[in-house]
Amino acid sequence: MISRKILFIATVYTHLAAFHIPFMRLLLDKGYEVHAAASSSEGRKEEVEAAGIKCWEIPFARSPFNIRNWEACRRLKALLQSHHFNLIHVHTPVAAFLGRYLAKVTGQGPVLYTAHGFHFYKGAPLRNWLIYYSAERLAARWTDGLIVMNGEDFENARRMGFEPDKNLFYVHGVGVDLSRYALPSFSGGYIRAKLGLSSFDVVVTCIAEMNPNKNHILLLRAWKKLAERYADCHLLLVGTGELMAYLQEKVEKEHIPRVYFLGYRRDVPRIILESDIVTLTSKREGLPKSIMEAMAAGRPVVATVVRGSRDLVEDGCTGVLVELDDVPGLAAALERLITDPELRAAMGAAGKEKIKDYSLEKVLNEMAAIYERYLE
Repeated sequence: MISRKILFIATVYTHLAAFHIPFMRLLLDKGYEVHAAASSSEGRKEEVEAAGIKCWEIPFARSPFNIRNWEACRRLKALLQSHHFNLIHVHTPVAAFLGRYLAKVTGQGPVLYTAHGFHFYKGAPLRNWLIYYSAERLAARWTDGLIVMNGEDFENARRMGFEPDKNLFYVHGVGVDLSRYALPSFSGGYIRAKLGLSSFDVVVTCIAEMNPNKNHILLLRAWKKLAERYADCHLLLVGTGELMAYLQEKVEKEHIPRVYFLGYRRDVPRIILESDIVTLTSKREGLPKSIMEAMAAGRPVVATVVRGSRDLVEDGCTGVLVELDDVPGLAAALERLITDPELRAAMGAAGKEKIKDYSLEKVLNEMAAIYERYLE
């Protein structure tokens, strides 16, 4: 019997581990042999392998100008020449571009591309449009199906020639497992006890990789103003990244109080359930999972008005939206929620209702229908 194979391609295994294992398992359960190709430079490859996926090391780099991508191209071509895949699902800009091109060159099955937030968007630097928009227009000819997860990307995809329900599909992100944010099966105070916080303290949490796009600087500037006025408020920063040391140094040098760097965590649901407010101050998003997780836990969100975040957060209903680089506006939005527990509860309840459309169960069904369409 000839095995039926599917390949997932992304720049790094951290992306596949964070977002795509449930979809890989979906295909495994349908009897497919599932492979993955990515770089393990940032770790988490073992999590993908543990799910029963055959993993290949391809040394992609995030930057399209990094010389490592020439070697990645050579290795990926060799992989595709030695295997035929019934379907290839590509993610992240560099890997998606090379994967689509090489899939067509080597005569593979249909290619699906999930755009987790195009790098060109309203307000993006001209450089992004010149590089990434041009690349996507070129790669469109090698793309059998395009999956997007926010309204702005959907409209940009239509302008590139993709047609809804023919080769353009809108899905509700990567899904959030609502069961993980139901009534906790653990005793309360887990994180608060470790940090020496009481149940009366107000905890604001930001879950994001520490890179320039996530814009932690904006958050720290606003927090510095707030922390001077509210001694019972605490800011938890969850994640790691290239700017972590710089941000830690900034907090120390400027004596910004009650900021806790928690690093990479596997207990995010616990942390969110013990938080009062979740915030995200990104310059660009696709459809942020941390906001979906906050809403699933019934927590209000304060976020910047950017693509993806504004698709989730209804200003004044499920949270508060603020303009990019508006330090006073961000401080005021956080202060409004810090000082009004009833408003926090109301917005959290509204978010919990809205996020039902983004449940992992629903997204798995949406993706199953797309996969079946291309695997017929």
